[in-house]
Amino acid sequence: MKDSRPGGFVVIGNDDRQTGTGASASQTLDYILGQNDHSNSLFHDRIDVENIGIAGYSQGGAGALRAVTEYENGNQYKVLFTGSAAHAYLSQMWGGYDASKVSVPWFMTAGTGTSDDAGVPDLSLEWGGVAPLSSLIENYNNAADDIFKVRARVVGAEHEEMQRKTDGYMTAWMLYQLQGDEEAGRVFIGGNV
Repeated sequence: MKDSRPGGFVVIGNDDRQTGTGASASQTLDYILGQNDHSNSLFHDRIDVENIGIAGYSQGGAGALRAVTEYENGNQYKVLFTGSAAHAYLSQMWGGYDASKVSVPWFMTAGTGTSDDAGVPDLSLEWGGVAPLSSLIENYNNAADDIFKVRARVVGAEHEEMQRKTDGYMTAWMLYQLQGDEEAGRVFIGGNV
């Protein structure tokens, strides 16, 4: 935020039920940036356009990846968080995503419960969950080596629990990456910040 109050976020979302393409996230970003410039808007001059993050869960995680990598305004994002993002093969129903195109710090999470990871060796042959460990490893390895990237799983968490169970970590990630909060950063890099 541009005002004098320390900390805080302006959080914008949408109610699109087909977020996997990233289109609605891109449109929502354009909308709020327009509101930032509109003198009669509640958001006028309230958006810190240099510090914009994006987060997405499940299909929305795939959409967040696409919003960052496939849309003209994707370069506006400074940081990415995905919670149980639909694995690359599953996300093909929305056009897929290419993790190697991510160029911003990325924190990726998933649960260890069977709805996220059923332990299936080949996701193209049978249902293996929404975000199995193999997909996190693949995304992590495909993402550029020169970005700050973190991979984490919530032990025992099922897919539908991930938004609630990772909320504190997502907030710490955004505080660290967008506001330079070193205390929040210790969650990811330890005490020697």
